[in-house]
Amino acid sequence: MKCNVGKTDRVVRVVAGLAVIGAGIYFGSWWGAIGLVFLFTAFAGWCPAYFLLGASTCGQQGPKTAR
Repeated sequence: MKCNVGKTDRVVRVVAGLAVIGAGIYFGSWWGAIGLVFLFTAFAGWCPAYFLLGASTCGQQGPKTAR
């Protein structure tokens, strides 16, 4: 699996995942389990929805040259 989730996107996903899980616990709803999807995609660095859409928030992969 090629990375398609960038660093900023990962941070947003972790925060959103924790918020959804927290809301699920607070309201006593199983919907909080959806927050696990956000956490999984953040830690894996790969999102199946981005894959299907051909999207990516990763920067350019490859060697950087000094200018």
